[in-house]
Amino acid sequence: LLHPLLLHDSGSKQYFTSPKEYVDWRESPRCTELASQNNFVLAPKDAPRVAILLYRKHVITAQRYIGDLITIMEAQGIFPIPIFINGVEAHTIVRDLLTSQSEIDGVRKGNVMRDDTYQAAKAAKVDAIVNTIGFPLVGGPAGSMEAGRNVDIAGKLLTDMNVPYMVASPLLLQSIPQWKQNGVLGLQSVVLYSLPELDGAVDTVVLGGLVGDKIALVNERVRKLTQRLKGWVNLRRTPKSERRVSILLYGFPPNVGAVGTAALLDVPSSLEKLLKSLHEEGYDVGEFANDPDASGESLVAALSILCEDSVITSGVHKMQEAVDSRIARAVQGDKTTPKALARNQGGLGGATVRGTNVKFDDLEKVLGKYMTKKVRRSWSEKDRGPGVAANGDLVVSGLQLGNVWISVQPLLGVEGDPMRLLFERDLTPHPQYVASYKYMGLEEDKGGIGSQAVIHLGMHGTVEWLPGQPLGNDRQSWSDELLGSLPNVYCYAANNPSESILAKRRGYGTLVSYNVPPYGRSGLYLELSNLKDLVNEYRTATSADQDLRMAIWNSCQRCGIESDVPLLATIDDKKVVVNEPYLPPELSEEEFNEWIVTLSDYLIELQDRLFSQGLHTLGSPPTDDEMQSYLQAYFGDSLSENDCRKAIESQNREETKHSDISSFWISLQEFATKCLGFQDESHKSSNVDDEKFVEAKNVVSLLSKNTEELDSVLSALDGGYVKPAPGGDLLRDGTAVLPTGRNIHALDPYRMPSAGAWARGQRIAEETIRQHLEANNGAYPETVAVTLWGLDTIKTRGESIAIALALVGAKPVKEGTGRVVRFELTPLEELGRPRIDILASLSGIFRDSFANVVDLLDDMFERCVAVDEPLEMNFIKKHAQELELDGVERPAARLFSNPPGDYGSMVNEVVGSGDWSEEESLGETWKGRNVFSFGRNEGNGGGITGTARPEVLDKLLASTERVVQEIDSVEYGLTDIQEYYANTGALKKAAENRKPIDKKTNKRKKVALSVVEAFGGPQSDDGSKKVPVRDVEEVLRLEYRSKLLNPKWRDAMISQGSGGAYEVSQRMTAMVGWAATSEVDNFVFDQAAERYALDEEVAEKLQRANPEAFKNVVRRLLEASGRGMWEADEETLDKLRDLYSDADDLIEQVDSMFT
Repeated sequence: LLHPLLLHDSGSKQYFTSPKEYVDWRESPRCTELASQNNFVLAPKDAPRVAILLYRKHVITAQRYIGDLITIMEAQGIFPIPIFINGVEAHTIVRDLLTSQSEIDGVRKGNVMRDDTYQAAKAAKVDAIVNTIGFPLVGGPAGSMEAGRNVDIAGKLLTDMNVPYMVASPLLLQSIPQWKQNGVLGLQSVVLYSLPELDGAVDTVVLGGLVGDKIALVNERVRKLTQRLKGWVNLRRTPKSERRVSILLYGFPPNVGAVGTAALLDVPSSLEKLLKSLHEEGYDVGEFANDPDASGESLVAALSILCEDSVITSGVHKMQEAVDSRIARAVQGDKTTPKALARNQGGLGGATVRGTNVKFDDLEKVLGKYMTKKVRRSWSEKDRGPGVAANGDLVVSGLQLGNVWISVQPLLGVEGDPMRLLFERDLTPHPQYVASYKYMGLEEDKGGIGSQAVIHLGMHGTVEWLPGQPLGNDRQSWSDELLGSLPNVYCYAANNPSESILAKRRGYGTLVSYNVPPYGRSGLYLELSNLKDLVNEYRTATSADQDLRMAIWNSCQRCGIESDVPLLATIDDKKVVVNEPYLPPELSEEEFNEWIVTLSDYLIELQDRLFSQGLHTLGSPPTDDEMQSYLQAYFGDSLSENDCRKAIESQNREETKHSDISSFWISLQEFATKCLGFQDESHKSSNVDDEKFVEAKNVVSLLSKNTEELDSVLSALDGGYVKPAPGGDLLRDGTAVLPTGRNIHALDPYRMPSAGAWARGQRIAEETIRQHLEANNGAYPETVAVTLWGLDTIKTRGESIAIALALVGAKPVKEGTGRVVRFELTPLEELGRPRIDILASLSGIFRDSFANVVDLLDDMFERCVAVDEPLEMNFIKKHAQELELDGVERPAARLFSNPPGDYGSMVNEVVGSGDWSEEESLGETWKGRNVFSFGRNEGNGGGITGTARPEVLDKLLASTERVVQEIDSVEYGLTDIQEYYANTGALKKAAENRKPIDKKTNKRKKVALSVVEAFGGPQSDDGSKKVPVRDVEEVLRLEYRSKLLNPKWRDAMISQGSGGAYEVSQRMTAMVGWAATSEVDNFVFDQAAERYALDEEVAEKLQRANPEAFKNVVRRLLEASGRGMWEADEETLDKLRDLYSDADDLIEQVDSMFT
């Protein structure tokens, strides 16, 4: 533990050994004295106490951002308890050295059992935990996801602590300008979002990023973190009777009775139940809970009045009068008025209209100059958008019940699909939308509502869709601005984990899942359900994907939906209905995207019609009849209606077994059954096996826990922790998604590959084989190396896994829960070709995050070796037998990675240092770092424990004829980062090192590298897009021409100052890496020299912005020439040598100024 003030106190230790020791020092007079002497602002002793988990390496290397982080947090009124860790032991800190008031109370009541390792004398009590490292809490970067075991451990620890668990960190792989321009990309998104979300992390805040090679904070983002921390902690510290809460409903589209509706949720009854639960917990909800006439329907009816244009036009001061008038009409029997308003006092439980008329010019007081300027620019005085009174005031209105304010989220003011807002950064929300959110959180003494938290009731609203960063909110992201410091409790349908990510990440939503309504004859099973998933996958993709288009079209044809939603293409200037098996080449992307929107709307409508048994009420368990519907839909024909009924009765009996009323009779019945031989047939079935019956009872038990939906809302409002769970629905995903009331997340490593990824992966494998056959006179490759990286697996939902399976001749098999449990071998007669052997090169992230997939693959390879098939048709078996004859252990090992708990091939470090001689050595460096075999048959069995097997790896490398690598984004291509050449390029070189000398070239035989660009590809004659599989050389040329050698790219990067110069420099290093492990054309080096070194103006900008980066640019060009990678003339080399000498002198002069 450390504190910046310790650096000024020679008499104190710089680090403390326990949180308690640190807190004692922090509260000591000496600390106060040091703060006064150094003008350091300390947070008051009663400030929120927050454990900050920091990366030890950054502490011992004195990264400045850590001291800055602590300093700002103190100044903002947070009492930080900074604890630095290696990264793998974060959970042990939480378990052994931290506690909370909730945990203390739980221990006292006997509800919480601490681990024996807890150290009371060293522990500190905290109000929240902030993890600046990311990754899973248990194990950090090395944390295993095997069977979700570590997630469960983290969940138990955090549940006992019951405080907000947040992740906040500067970006370590992106510069601040990159983040500002593109949002959080690639690996950073996994580390800061995907993995921590499995543990229930909320409110992730990006604190900064790289400036050159230094980590820097954006102070405003640190203030955002502190504001959100204080929002959560102050919520808990405020007595429940004084807490002020807002509840937002939805009303889109307008003028069709949509106010108070949400997908799959009965909003009026849920609102009523929520208010009564709040009352029972001690919240002030006025007279609503005690009024027998009060109803949620009445509240929604009154809110609908407030949304009418004519009422808004009159302003807030006329709204109560409008509601009272409508109540009077309802009492008189006016049929144009909702019947619910005819109840005593309108059934409003004492609710009254509360709002404000906001002057447009007053927005700047709550919004600031910059964002107000954007609003002014986008919404002129003549067009202020909806929600404006006749005098031009912005109308903010709702109903007040005690300390609870209920309102309707403003209309977006934009027609069409709200998803497109993600890609339209300048589409500023209208003034009344902005005013509604800002005044909701504004203090009462400043004219606001004074809310301390907001509940978004149902799926889904629009604030998370507003313009801003796609991922990693910044100051200019509208959701970030409007939500401010408000804790956001977001009730979301459990079956939509994909869109809920936006609510969680962009809208700071602490998600609380609610169950889907009881099933009837749902039509979205099987192919329709698959089609919905494919459409959702297409709509959330970052770029067009023709393979997915064809999968959607094929799915439509299989279920006949193309007749209901005809696809129109413009052919010869005429609109023609597409009815062919393939998509015509004339079909434009715009036409297909328009059809997708219509198709999606149709599927939603169809889905809603099929959910014919009503809507779900938040926190309500199913009735017996509803439970029957769930079970019949879940089990289908495998469990009869009578069996379902008996399972319900049996489970109900067990749950009431210990109640005072029934315990005697149940005990008597059990005695009769066991001792007297009587048989109770009411809870057994002779027509179903016991396992199925037990499963049915388990489903009943889990569905009965729907009450936890409201429990979790209340826990979140208490500043507590909401347990995480994967999103999904019972029928498709099984019982893993139950019970509801969970902070759902989208990434489930146990559902890889997805249906769309499997379809594309098969085509990629087929195309890869086709290209190899074409280039090798019809000979199949015996071994193909497939890179399995965590990042592309997450982004493509397991496409690389699917490629490996398809090459082997296997397919994923799902169990009842929807999780993939086995990779089944396809019979050879069906496969029609040999099984191709696989060298699976696993990244450390993939190895750790997808340990379950690693185990399944390992099991598949073992079965490939054991299956009775001829060797010429099974190259896996062939190579395993050859290894076995040589006495090698585990000849079926095929999954190789870095040492357990370690990451990277080290090839990029070697290339960066220049400390290598022959190109072949880079391949051997890769091999030496990747000799560890993983899988369920290795080490201690599964997980991330590996065993070094260099003989097996040697054999596989020797037989590898092709490598397959996916690129999942435009932003990070082969030439943009070091990892591609350092892993895939070096793997290729390692394989080539083991090839014989080609007599024609007098060089070792080349190993092909197929690059799969998952984001695009050329059109083919039949209208389908070819699988984008290209040779690495072609891709390198494409990338270099479009990026590094492109003046537009260059100028844009240079304009980013030192960070941009650093990016140019790194790409020069990568260019040398690719030249060493593959081939880079001479023109690339020629033009790179011209663009960056020999252009005096550009060279001056680079040198002024970042002298070290410019020096590296020149150095890499000279290195390429010296290693024979680049044939350059002497005049050019002389100029480069002079530039390098001058750059070296300049750097030395600068360095001398600070020594």
